[in-house]
Parts: sequence; structure tokens; C-alpha cells
Amino acid sequence: MRVLGIETSCDETSAAVVSGTPHALSLDSLVILSQDVHRLFGGVVPEIASRQHLTGIVPAVNAALRDANVGIRDLDAIAVTYAPGLVGALLVGTSYAKALGFTHDVPVVPVHHLEGHLFATLLEHANAAPPFTALLVSGGHTLLLDVPEWGRYTLLGQTRDDAAGEAFDKVAKLLGLPYPGGRPIEQLAATAERPEHGHPHHFARPMLRRRAVVTDEDYYDCSFSGLKTAVLHAVRASEKAGTLDEDKASIARGFQDAVIDTLVEKVYRAAKAHRRGRVVLGGGVACNGALQSAMRDRFAGRGGDLFAPSPRLATDNAAMIAAAGLFRALRGERADPSFTARASLPIPGLVARTVASHAVSPGPSHAPPRGG
Repeated sequence: MRVLGIETSCDETSAAVVSGTPHALSLDSLVILSQDVHRLFGGVVPEIASRQHLTGIVPAVNAALRDANVGIRDLDAIAVTYAPGLVGALLVGTSYAKALGFTHDVPVVPVHHLEGHLFATLLEHANAAPPFTALLVSGGHTLLLDVPEWGRYTLLGQTRDDAAGEAFDKVAKLLGLPYPGGRPIEQLAATAERPEHGHPHHFARPMLRRRAVVTDEDYYDCSFSGLKTAVLHAVRASEKAGTLDEDKASIARGFQDAVIDTLVEKVYRAAKAHRRGRVVLGGGVACNGALQSAMRDRFAGRGGDLFAPSPRLATDNAAMIAAAGLFRALRGERADPSFTARASLPIPGLVARTVASHAVSPGPSHAPPRGG
């Protein structure tokens, strides 16, 4: 099967062609047009994003088809992001996909953006397939999922306020770093002294309690608003002391360590409780090298495998949408002509955790079983 993917949920206009099956995917082309204009405003401006999508979507699709050496009639389906995201931006993609599919008699498959992120790593790692524990971390979302199979997802935990990527962006702004803030903070934090060498800014790890048990409501959840406030106080204290320039790296390191330690422990809890030997990361924050390193260290020697996307596939992109759309198309799913963009919508197949589901016997505490 060959699928054209279209992604316009935020500020990347992207098109891609993916072929094969969910067990053997081939990325035939990928085009991503990033809207750097938003850097001027320190965040995405929805109206500007929508207008940029209108300008870029046709060239992006044409380039993706050309790079894959295929025509519209060679496609088996057109997959397009329909939720969640900026409604105006999503409408550009969905409207274009429906018009393209109707004109050329190619079926259209609506894809949930977050399900796309779950498939992104599969394009580079064939073993990044269910069953696994998934952590989706981006500027808009922080979700911890148990994935027994494609199309079945249990929501274990999520952020109760700021998403991890949003926290990175806000802290970067406090430190005078550019938007988006993830990469600048990671680079700055890498220049700080290691904690054991006198690193002075240690922030509490939010929602991590030593005596937490699996039936606690916050066992898997995250919260980053308090951490962000703690960073604000640290910045103001440094400003008052006239030492902010020399303290910036230390503050960045302390913040990043707190976020990473929290995410790693939450993922480890989920993998252990549900006996998953594979962990899959998705979303823009997933390409943070310090996060990946800490996750691998936590699972080292315990039979766990970590799969993370490359930066190109961690960002919002159409390849992941095409991959998820291929899975949905093979199940016979097709869009009703009346489908439209949705700003917020749960992932299809998502169920909330229950007391029974998170009371799964963890088995030996030292080794989440390999492969599930």
C-alpha cells in the first residue's frame, strides 16, 4: 500500500509518501516546511500559521510526490491530520486532502496527530512495535500510554498543567533563550557543572513521592507549573544578585534534570507495572539527548529497549501521519465526506486506566520482561 500523508496541525506544513505494511514501512519521501516567522513572536501565532499553510501546502505535496516518483493515481490513500491542533491550520490540510481525494478518486483517511507520533519511530526502527510503553512529549502534550497493540491505547498518566515542551519554552524565555526552547536549554545545560561537582540549582522533582503506590491517582501523572515557578524565583534571585549571566547554565541544567528525572521515573513505573520490555518516545521533546541517555541508563541491565525518533521524525511531520494512515487504511477505514478538523479529541481506541489495570502484578522488580 502507498499513502500520501499531509500534516498541518501547527506550524509545519508537511507532506510525505510512505509505502509497505505496518511491519515493513518504507519512507519514500518527506517534505517539511517550517514557519520560522513565529520565532519573532516567541510562540505560534494561529492566524499566521494558517496563512503560511495555504501558501505551502501545494508545493509541499507536489515535492513529496516528485521525490517519491509517484503520481496521485498511484496512491492507495491520502492520510491527513484532523485533530488535535489549531483549527484554522487543520482546516487547510483537511480541506485540501478532501478536495484532492475527491478529484482523483483516492480515499481519504483522517489521522489523529498523537497516534501519528506513536508511529514515527516505527519508520526508523522496525522493532518499535507493540506491545510497549509510550511517552509522548511535545509542546502541547505529555502523555504516558500502555500500547498492547496498534489501535488500542490505555492512558496511564498525563500532565495536569503545562506540557513538558511548553515548560521548556517558558523557561527558555525566562533565561533569554530563543523559541522553541528545547534545544537551546539542552545546549546550555550541557555547559553546566555536573551536580556532584557543585551544581547549585537543584529543583524538586514534581509529583514524585518515595512512598507512592500504583493505585495512587498521581502515580503516573506529571505537573510542571510549580517547577516553572521555582525557576522563575531562581532567575529573579540571580537578577537581584547580579549573577544571572553566570547562573543561566546552572539553572537550565537544574530545570532539565528535574523534568527528565520525573519523566524517566514515570515511564519506568509504567513499564514495570505493565511488564513491557519496550519503551517508545514520541514528540518534539523525544529527541532531547539528555532524556534519551537518562532513559537508557534507567533501563540498563534490566532487559528494556528504548526507541526514539530522529529529530526530523520527532517534530511534526507527514511521514508519521502517512504511517498511521496506512495502518488505518489497511483496516478498511475511510473518511466520511463530512469529517472536519477538531481542536481537541482523544486518540481513537484510547481508554482511561482503571484500578484493575494499574494493579497489574509487576513481577520481579529488577527486570521488565523483554518484548512485552
